[in-house]
Amino acid sequence: MDLFTVALPASLHNSAERLLDLMTEHTNDELHNYTEADPASGGIARYELDDGIITCRAVLPAFQLKLHGQFVYRSASRAIADYIIEQLEPAMLSDIIGHKHRNNPAMDTAIIERYCHELLQGKDWDGLGGKFHEADRLRRRGKIAEELELYLQDQTLLQLQGFTTFRLHAYRTELAEIAEYALDEYVLDKQYQEFISLLKYFVQMQDSKVPLVHLLHKGGHDFSMYDESFRTLEHKPPADRIVAEMLETEMNIEDMVISSLISVSPKKITVHTRHPELQVIRTIETIFDGKVNVCVQCSSCASTLDEWIQP
Repeated sequence: MDLFTVALPASLHNSAERLLDLMTEHTNDELHNYTEADPASGGIARYELDDGIITCRAVLPAFQLKLHGQFVYRSASRAIADYIIEQLEPAMLSDIIGHKHRNNPAMDTAIIERYCHELLQGKDWDGLGGKFHEADRLRRRGKIAEELELYLQDQTLLQLQGFTTFRLHAYRTELAEIAEYALDEYVLDKQYQEFISLLKYFVQMQDSKVPLVHLLHKGGHDFSMYDESFRTLEHKPPADRIVAEMLETEMNIEDMVISSLISVSPKKITVHTRHPELQVIRTIETIFDGKVNVCVQCSSCASTLDEWIQP
């Protein structure tokens, strides 16, 4: 007895085996947890793939609709939801971004898509790590699976392309919000990069005032600044009014060390740090291109940094 079929568009036929495996795995796990059926003996339901169409067939006489139907629909819905997130979500985001910005060729949609991917899959935002991403994926899967389960209980044919295009409104709305957030990140990052380029140009045009500045990185965004003889230099804003206003408007308070470096205008900068990979260090290297030497340990800074370094 056929329970339902899932039809994939031709563009997804090459990944149909992946969906078949997911549906089989989820159904076997679900039925094993909630029934005494042994999947190795034929189980309660099985899936068959033929030319992009997956058919779910009840195994008779073991299958009983009232007893097993909810488990089959639930497990199949979760499997299809996993498949949508894994195989279709990137293309859905790409369509949303392309539709939103089709009249703005200046937008680099590939970068916006990468931001979306980092938000949804890969980047360790705010130190939340993999556990956050997995929990968020399961939440999105639950949102999709809930709508799929209601559909399969009432319909015997699921056209996957049509379902993802004309249904899943809450899920698509969430993807649109993610795309909008990624766009904001893209715009802010582009503005910041333009700002950094202006500062870099200004530094290149400046005459050097001191031969060398030692910048001791205490940790985080905390720095101490010294001259070539390791005498303390006070942090002060640049004398140039335009640059000072730019920094006050654009820079975060923790980056004011850059303001002081621009004011001092050294010929060379030695940054003493235990964390050369930090963004603030990379920003200093970018703005003062060719003037920066990064030291992770030398006789001048070893004991001082070891004492100051933050755990």
